[in-house]
Amino acid sequence: MARATRDSRVSLSHPGCHFILLARVRLRVTPVDHGEFERIRDVLASAGIEEPLSASDIVAVLDEHGVDVDSTHRVATVLGRRAESGAVEVVGENPPYRYRFVDE
Repeated sequence: MARATRDSRVSLSHPGCHFILLARVRLRVTPVDHGEFERIRDVLASAGIEEPLSASDIVAVLDEHGVDVDSTHRVATVLGRRAESGAVEVVGENPPYRYRFVDE
């Protein structure tokens, strides 16, 4: 049985054996992610928010501005993917992570 974990480890187990495969995973930014990212960034900019916010804080701001999102997890996924390209800075070493937009 294979199971992927957040830190790019894949744990493989078979009766009597246990292997861990470390792999570097590159998250793919899809067109949907791009549109969601732009919408999130635009709403936060128009609200004048510059400090790092958690995904749940971002969802609250989006909700106040009439923007519907699937979940805090979806916001964290979109922003985490954009952190790879440097468009977002992830602040904090432990959850809840906070996200800050980097000027492009």
